[in-house]
Parts: sequence; structure tokens; C-alpha cells
Amino acid sequence: MIVFIRVIFIIFGAIAGWESGNDFISAVSLTSSITLRALIILSIITIFCGAGYVLGGIFGRAFAELLETLESKLDRYSGSDILFSVAGLIIGLLAAFFLSFALVLLPYSTWFVVIAFFVLGGAGLLIGFTKRDDLAVLFKMGKAKPGDGRRGSSPKLVDTSAIIDGRIIDIVEAGFVEGTLIIPRFVLDELQLISDSSDSLRRQRGRRGLDILNGFKKKGVGSVEIMERDYKDIAGVDSKLVHLAKEVDGTVITVDYNLNKVARLQGVKVLNVNELANALKAIVLPGEEMEVKVIKEGKEANQGVAYLDDGTMVVVEDGKKLLGKDLKTIVTSVLQTPAGRMIFVRRKK
Repeated sequence: MIVFIRVIFIIFGAIAGWESGNDFISAVSLTSSITLRALIILSIITIFCGAGYVLGGIFGRAFAELLETLESKLDRYSGSDILFSVAGLIIGLLAAFFLSFALVLLPYSTWFVVIAFFVLGGAGLLIGFTKRDDLAVLFKMGKAKPGDGRRGSSPKLVDTSAIIDGRIIDIVEAGFVEGTLIIPRFVLDELQLISDSSDSLRRQRGRRGLDILNGFKKKGVGSVEIMERDYKDIAGVDSKLVHLAKEVDGTVITVDYNLNKVARLQGVKVLNVNELANALKAIVLPGEEMEVKVIKEGKEANQGVAYLDDGTMVVVEDGKKLLGKDLKTIVTSVLQTPAGRMIFVRRKK
């Protein structure tokens, strides 16, 4: 890139040197010696080519650095962000073009036309960029039929806890969640902050979340977009997420019990991964038989604790003295708690 720009500057330098040399000879009325005229023109061309070589290197390096900066910046934005920004720029330039027909009637019209193109083009670019999320949601809503009730028609905003949990990638892969998953920038920032924590457990959880996001890309599962919108006047990632969901009429995906409650109180739709997992667990009724293995003592006296394959806790009456044994049991009751389902059983006689 630098070499290409340098060559361009040298060519323009040679052309400018030729023109300047001829102008100089005409100005001093030098017509006596063809050799002297050629030497003067060649010298001026050489000077201009040298200047073009130096300036080409300076501008080439600056342009290369600008491209690298733009590339690193553009990696943060999705295709829709760039599309709406460019569309805003084009609309602004078109508005300036039509306005220029009136501006040419004014004195110093050239300056007014240039200013109009800069101002309206810049305003269009700024409006297209800052309002890109609203425009994207508007277009998506326009494509969906009113009242169709499809969950795929609303944006899915993923919470930090759901990313770290990891089951979201299996849920999307199984087809239970449709559409694009949106990761707000403030959620990604929180995830990066957790992954850089001095606490080893938090750091491990944060890095697991980043690995999950990379897993979406490697497996080609679903589509993930980073939304740059932020709310500096709102404290707390959960509050920002709820506010964003209300703005874009989106659905929050989380495993956080408190966020689940707060969001629903404010009328925001929530997909709770834990609720989905509980809904998929096998249904058991009092009186049914099941075989379990007692693996630890329970909280109450003489109780033992076992687990089903799906992680459901089974409390065994008088199972404390039967640790490590496989038992045939009968279900006595089932208790649904916010943390999940608990099954109480007694040993079959």
C-alpha cells in the first residue's frame, strides 16, 4: 500500500515538474539553448519526483495506519451497523446535492455547497449510526406479520449468567431459540471484567463465558451480534439489560433468578434456561417406583440424598444408614422450588 501511494505521488510529481519547468522557461524567456532548457526541466522534474517520493511515504504510512485503525474499529460492529451508517451518509449527501441547486445562487456559492455536503453528509452518517438499532428493529417488525406471536420475531438479549452457564449453545443448536442472539456491549464488558478478575473462580467463569461465545462461531450455531448501545446514566448491567429489552421489545435469556423476577415485573419477556431444564425433566407422581443410589447424608436426621440422571435431587427417608447402596423406592411427594424440583421417597419394603 505504501509503495503504491508513493508511486502515485512520484507520477504526479513528474507531471507537476514538467508543467512547472515549462512555465519557468516561459517566464524567463529562455529560448537560446535546447540543452539548457532540457536540463532545467529535468532538474525541476527530479526535485518534484523527490518531493513526491517523500510525501508519498508520509501519506502512505498515514493511510496504512488509518486502514488498520478502521479495520480494528469495524470489527466491533455488525454488518447492519455499517449498512445503516452508509445509508445515512448517502441520504445526507443526496439532500446536500438537491440543496446545492439553491445554494449556487448565493455569493461564494462554492463554499456553501462544500459546507452543505460536509454537514448533511456527516449528520446523515451520525443519525444512521446512532439510530441503527431502532432502524434494525423497525425493519424486522415490518417483516413479521402483526400478531403472529412468533418468538423468533423479537430480539433475544443474552445475559452474562446465561453465557457463563453454557447451556444456551445446546438450546440454540437444538432449535428451541430462533433468530439472532444479541450480546449488548455492556454485557460483554462485564464478561471481560469477570475473566480478568483476581479471584480464580470468577476468572474461570468469565473465561468459560468467552469460550462459549467463541463456540457459537466455531460450530456455526445460530447468529450472534454485538449491540453497541449503552446507558451511562443507568447503574448495573441487569438494569441496563431490562431497559434495553423494553426499548427494542426484546426477550431476555438468563439463568439469574432475581433478573428473571425484576424483568417480568417490568413487563419484559424472559426465557429462563433453568425453567426450560425443569420443564424437560421427567414427571413423577406419588406412588411411582424408582431405583436410586444414596450418595450423601441429608440435612434432616436419618435422611439420605440421591440424584437422578437429569440432576433432580431425591431425598430418601431413613437413607442415612444406606449410603452407597442402590435402593428400590416409592415416591411419597414432589416439591417444586425456585431452585428446581425435589422428590421425596421411602424405601420399598
